[in-house]
This record gives sequence, structure tokens and C-alpha cells, in this order.
Amino acid sequence: MNIRALSLAGLATLWLGASAGKIDVTSFRYQGPFVVNHPVMVDSVDVNSKKFDRTSLLATPISLETAANGREITGDVVLGSNRDAIHLLNFSIDNERYVTATLKIDGLRHHEVYLDGKKLDGDKLTLTPATHNVTIKCLTDNSSADSLHVAIESEHPGLMKINSGVEKRRFTLNDVMTGKRFSSSTLSPSGKYLLRSYYYTHDGGANTFSFDICDFASGRVLAKRTKSLRWMPKSDRLYYTRYVDGKLQLVTVDPANGSETVIANDVPESYFTISPTEDFLIYTRQQEGPKEKNADLYEIIHPEDRQPGWRNRGTLMKYDFATGMSTPLTFGNRNTGLCGLSDDGRKLLYQVSESRLEKRPTTLTSLYLLDLSDNSVMTLVEKEGFFGGAILSPDGTKVALIGSPEAYGAVGRNLPDDRIPSMYDNQLYVLDVATKAITPLTRDFDPSVDNVKWNRNDGNIYFIASDRDRRSLFRVNPTSGKIDNLNAKEDYVMSFSLSNGSNDMVYVGQGAVNSDRLYSLNTKNLRQNLIEDLSAERLDGVMLGECKPWIYKSSRGDSICGRYILPPDFDPTRKYPMIVNYYGGCSPTSRTFESRYPHHVYAAHGYVVLVINPSGSAGFGQEFASRHVNTAGEGVAEDIIEGVRQFIKANPWVDASKIGCIGASYGGFMTQYLQTKTDLFAAAISHAGISDHTSYWGEGYWGYSYSEVSMAKSYPWSHSDLYVKQSPLYNADKIHTPILFLHGDSDTNVPFGESIQMYTALKLLGRETAFVAVRDANHQVTEFNKRKQWQETIFAWFAKYLQDDESWWESLYPKKTLD
Repeated sequence: MNIRALSLAGLATLWLGASAGKIDVTSFRYQGPFVVNHPVMVDSVDVNSKKFDRTSLLATPISLETAANGREITGDVVLGSNRDAIHLLNFSIDNERYVTATLKIDGLRHHEVYLDGKKLDGDKLTLTPATHNVTIKCLTDNSSADSLHVAIESEHPGLMKINSGVEKRRFTLNDVMTGKRFSSSTLSPSGKYLLRSYYYTHDGGANTFSFDICDFASGRVLAKRTKSLRWMPKSDRLYYTRYVDGKLQLVTVDPANGSETVIANDVPESYFTISPTEDFLIYTRQQEGPKEKNADLYEIIHPEDRQPGWRNRGTLMKYDFATGMSTPLTFGNRNTGLCGLSDDGRKLLYQVSESRLEKRPTTLTSLYLLDLSDNSVMTLVEKEGFFGGAILSPDGTKVALIGSPEAYGAVGRNLPDDRIPSMYDNQLYVLDVATKAITPLTRDFDPSVDNVKWNRNDGNIYFIASDRDRRSLFRVNPTSGKIDNLNAKEDYVMSFSLSNGSNDMVYVGQGAVNSDRLYSLNTKNLRQNLIEDLSAERLDGVMLGECKPWIYKSSRGDSICGRYILPPDFDPTRKYPMIVNYYGGCSPTSRTFESRYPHHVYAAHGYVVLVINPSGSAGFGQEFASRHVNTAGEGVAEDIIEGVRQFIKANPWVDASKIGCIGASYGGFMTQYLQTKTDLFAAAISHAGISDHTSYWGEGYWGYSYSEVSMAKSYPWSHSDLYVKQSPLYNADKIHTPILFLHGDSDTNVPFGESIQMYTALKLLGRETAFVAVRDANHQVTEFNKRKQWQETIFAWFAKYLQDDESWWESLYPKKTLD
């Protein structure tokens, strides 16, 4: 093979600042040569009457991914051959800020350029903060050697550096929005088998699902499936449904050999629960409510009547496998829901909800126990307004109840009489069916309870709870009331599964610096083992900034919990802009790795990120949570402001003049409210924020009911000091911080108008502001491409005001001369 040389000078990874506006790229990862044969000439022209052109060989398909794994070449490198061949030259550009550049390639006559796998049309590079992959695909022949020279030209070369491929890359928005995660992981009833369920989000938003059936003891994968599977409640069999001849079949699968058995041929097309005896199922039949006669005019008979489907009512039905008969279990015009079944299949626990608008709370729930053997009904709880959920014990003799501290006669309350508890602070109770006595289990337990399961094997109740800014795993003995922290190895436990016949459980969690991991836990000796680490796969080759706790003492004497994330290449001699994130409402900003406000992506863009959990959040105890009630942000805002000031004072590497803040929903309100209290922030972002407590109270789907939590027993006509004086809209003239309003124009929770009216006020006041609406989005932006654009809007706004670079913002929202 006759080799030709291309002139390349070696270099190590360096900042692109060697010369003003330009840097030579002289180190590549190389794959090739890939010899390309000329096609056999069947005819002299193709179907479009075009003659063969050898340059068309450049379009020969080849995997570009191989280039990143090629050998490093520097200096005078031998390339080419006596025959036509394709070569792949690859390098990476690392930039922590938005930058535009021009890629200059001299000497190659036939080439294509791919940026992050997408073919470039021209030589312009638009680089969002990330580590970008550049591949040059070129075609050479046996003619004289080309003299290759590659350079990047930019007005801001110092914002970029060449990554030789040895260094780790930056964490990006794409890492947050794509990749493999656990959907669930569940043990079979005996504990012999494990079902691992995954979903993979692809670029563009498509999801694919997969299921691994495993031997739990050995971890050996027995089978892989793509159909959605669940365990039968008693036997070690899986089940799924499928349509055959227009009917829905229920099919079981033997995990040992994959054999399938049809156990029902015409099951109802509804969500259902299979009984522990596996001979019947319970499902909900939806009955459509009355329709309006006039399509153009319609009567709203209840504040909830604006919600689609509110007039429909669900009743419980029993479907028998042997006969195929569906029997109604309940009847009426109130919604009925299943809470649980006893192991013998005889006792069924269900709840009935009704509305009462004239008094707080406005929704009442009653709890009943139905004996399926004789259809007798026992009332367990009647018209409880602070009900949060219930499950039946396996033997049907007790009920685990969730409710706020005011529930069940306030037996779980530990606050002074003049304080109103937060309805979002969930307590756990146990009810004895025989006596109907209710015992509080968590009255003196600070974490807020969620996701409760009764273990058939040891009789304990297992649950997840918001534990300050963590989500921890606990169990309680319902007889003694003793609570154990199971000391899960992750900060944020997302789900767990128990087996009926062993001491084993599994759980999925993540931390502040890692994605999903799956663990086993022995409930007897509490030993834990890592089963699968999806985080290691997803974060392979990724550099993350360090995450550290930030706990400070407020002037009120509180220990306020938070954390901060540093840029991945943190240099304490630099001054960094900072973004402050909070919810500022009744739920903590937990230690999750991925969220709609991806802290590690902000850090990768060169920001310090400070997360604060101010007073009013559940998970810190009843007194702390009660501060959310009837304050309309007062105290909460002061905690945030004070925390930011203390953080700045303690850390000289924060640029105190370049601090931004962001929050959504109540946190969006808090963003607006903070700006009426301080000029500390250089930029602010409010997504779906409440600007006027009164208009939100009346217009949001859940406005008045959420106000039962935040404005308990206070109404616009009785407490204008809360609804008016504490609303940002009525204090708009105090705001001088540039605020970006983001809002889905189909938001049914916080109406679109909440942002419109505040934006209008600031425009009339001549203040710096912007408003970006997300078409057809509700309270959250979930559609993949819209979410990506929404996030980039956030990044661009902060870049404009915290990094003094408006180029990203201008590229998204060019100035329009319409005034």
C-alpha cells in the first residue's frame, strides 16, 4: 500500500487561546483507512441519467461512533493509500458556555463534517455548553498528498478547549433527558425470582421498554421480554394482557421455562387488581355522568366541574375467572376506590369520597370493609377530611392509614393549639378493625410518610418517607410502634418491593451525584447488596462537580438544610456566578440526581448551584411544616435570602453580583415574591408561578383546595392581608430584578394568566422582563422537544444576566422592532 502523509503537529489538551480568535487542531483520534471499491459498471449512467462520480464514494455509510475509539495521532501522520479510501478524524471541543465558531479545514478536497453525530451544512459551529464530538469524514485516492490543516475560529476562543479524549466529558441536558432507567423492580411472591423493568428514552423522546426475568439468588437472567409484566399475588407466575379476536386475554407466564397459560379470555378493559387467591379480580367501572343538552352553552355545577371527566363516577366490580361473570360490588353517585384485599380473598377495603364546599376540608372520605362471603359492610372511618390513603393488613384485622396531623380526631398531632398543621405532612396510623381504635405511629417522627406496604412475612409496615431533603426507607412494628431506619444506601429511594415468603426486599434509588441503582436488602439482618448500577453505565466518561451539604443557622434559630454543587473543573481562585434553586413550599427539594431543574447541568455551564429547603417543607417535623400555613411566603423568603447571604460570606469564590434564582409553581411564586423583598439577585426565573393568590384561588383547577393547605381557614374576603398584600402582583413596583416568566399556555393548575398579569405589570413599570409561553403545555413541560427548548431558554436567560453574554438568548429570541 502506497502511504501518503498529511502534516499534523502534535499537542496535548489545551485551552483554545493560543492566538487571538484562532486555534489549530493538531491532535485527532483516527480510524482507517477503509478501502472503498468502485462499483461494477452495469451501465454508463444511473436511473437519473447521471454518470458515476468517484467523489460519491464519500457518501458510503460507515459508523461514526468508531472514530471516537480510534488511535491518537499527532505530528506528521501517515494517511492515504493507492486506492480510494475513507478516513475518520475525530476530536472533541469542550465549552462551559454558549459559543459560536467557524471550522476551517484546508487541504482536504472531499470531506464531510459531523457535529455530535449530525452532518453540518456549512462550516458554522453553534456550541451549547457541553463536550462536543467533531468527526471529519474524508475520501482520499492515490493522487498527490493533501496538506491537512484544521482550525477553529471564534470571537471567544478562550471559552473552548480541545479534549483529546482522555479527559471526561461534561454532563449535558441530553444526559438528563435520555438514557436507561429502572421503571420498577419487583420480587416474586416467594422471593425466588426478580423482575427488572427498564425504560430507555431515546433522543427525540421515544421510549422503549424491556423486562428481565431473573433468578434472585444467582442473578442469572432467565428470559428477556418486551411485553409489560407483573407478578401474580400468590404464585410465582407473571401475567400480562393481550387482545385476541377483539377480547382482552389474561395470560400467565412461568418464569422458569417461559410457558404461558390463558386464565381468562374476556377480562374488562379497565385497571384491575387480582385477588390474593388468584380466582377473581376487582376493577373499577366508570359510569358517564349527565351531559349538557346544549353543546355551545354549558352549566358548571361545581368548581371541579371544569375538569374533564369530573361528572363520571367509578364503582367497584368483581370479575370471576371461572365463570367470566362481572358482579357489581358498589352502587351510587360518589366515587369509590379499592384500598386492599385480605389474603383469604374475603375482606375488601374500599373508600368513598364526597364533596363539602362550605367548610374546610372540602373533600371527605369514608372507609369501609366489605365481607365478600356475605356482602356485609363495616364502617371503619366516616367522613374524614384529612384522609391520605389506606391499606389492609394481610389477615384483614388491621388497617394502615395515612393522613395529616389533623386526621382521625387529631390523635397524631404534636403542635400547640394555635398552630395549624400542614396537610402535606403525612402521618402513619394503624386502625384495629375489631375496636375501630386508631393509634398514631409517627406522631413524634419527623419524616413525612409515603408509599406504605404491609409485609406478610414479618408483619411489619414498610414505607418511604421524605426525611429532610432525603427520601429514606423505614419500617414500623404496628404493635409496639418501634420505627427503624433501614439505612438505604441511596439518598432518594424511588420504589421498593417485598416478597411474601422470604426476608428479602429490593429497592431502587439514586443520589445527589448518581443515577439509578438497584439493591437487595435482607429484612432480618439488614444486609444490603448492589444488584445493578445503571448510573455507572450512564455516567461512564462523564465529569461531575462535587456536591456538598450546606446547613446554616437562621436568625430564628432554625437549622436550614441545603446543598451546593460546584462546576466540574472548579477553581477556588475564580469568581463564579451562582444559581439558587428552591421549592419554597410544602415539599422539599430532594437529593435527586435528575429533575426538571438539573443542577449538575447548571454546574457544567460554569455555575455554582445552591439548593435551599426553607421552613414550611414537610419531612422536617410538624412544627417546621406548619410554617407553610397562612404565611403566603413570609418567613420562607427570609430563610432563602438569609441563606444566600451566609453562603456568599462563607465562600469568596461566589460572585455576589451574579446570582440568579429559579423556581416553579409555588416556587415560581417564591421567585416573584423574593424580588419584592430584595435586590440580591441579578436574574430570576418563574415557571408557572402564582402572582395573585386571589386569582389563583378562584381560577386554578385545584386553587381553592390547595389553599386549604396554604391558607387554611383564610379566604380572600376574610384575610386580604394574605391574599392581596402578600401577592407579588400588588408589590410589582418593588421589583427591579430582570425576571423571565415561563408558562404552559394550557396550564390547569396555575392558570396562564398568573404570568400574564405579572409580566404586564412589569412592562408597564418599565422593568426588564421577558415572557415565553409553551404551546399546549400544562403545568409541567413534558413533551421531549418542547422541554429541551424550554430548558435552553432557561440556560440562555441566565447566560445573559449572570455571564454577560446575550448571544444565546438572541439566537433563540432575536430582537423585534415592533414597538
